[in-house]
Amino acid sequence: MARQPILEFWYEFASTYSYLAAMRVEAAASEAGVAIRWRPFLVGPLFAAQGWTTSPFNLYPAKGKNMWRDVEREAARLGLPPVTRPAQFPQNSLSAVRVAILGHDQDWLVPFSKAVFTASFAEGRSIAEPAAVAQIVDSLGLDGTQTVRAAAAEANKTKLRVSVEEARSRGIYGAPTFLADDGELFWGNDRLEQALAWATGDRPKGLR
Repeated sequence: MARQPILEFWYEFASTYSYLAAMRVEAAASEAGVAIRWRPFLVGPLFAAQGWTTSPFNLYPAKGKNMWRDVEREAARLGLPPVTRPAQFPQNSLSAVRVAILGHDQDWLVPFSKAVFTASFAEGRSIAEPAAVAQIVDSLGLDGTQTVRAAAAEANKTKLRVSVEEARSRGIYGAPTFLADDGELFWGNDRLEQALAWATGDRPKGLR
């Protein structure tokens, strides 16, 4: 039996387009017959390496204004709740991503990740404080305080740093990013379908 193709989904909780991708990647992948490997990480260090101190959507106001409208349109098209902008953008996602790294091999990673995105972009709630992240974990029937504490342990911090370095070494420069088995990289929510097709071997003529 042929092995099911796998697509890595690298996402950042502060990213609007990661939010859109997270809310549709499972259904799209299931239809394409592709397994998804969820890879939470921090994009801030990659931006910092380019000399950016904040999101490019803040650095270029016209781009940011259009981004929010585009996300509103896409959310409506996908049947998601109206977008509610958090008071701070981009939000500090460190505590949330530490928890996601802790749960990388747990069955609660995906529901936790989607709950964080929903809190931030559908409800406009802060995800920056550890207490806020603990509440999200609690909502999944887990011990939020204990989980957040474990996520802040040095061993887990190291795992997060390793994930960021892995992203850098594999050419990732933003979120969301999709990586096929052969290392082919697709950046952006709007490239999900192309990434899934590539993973299944359905590729444009002339490309391998």
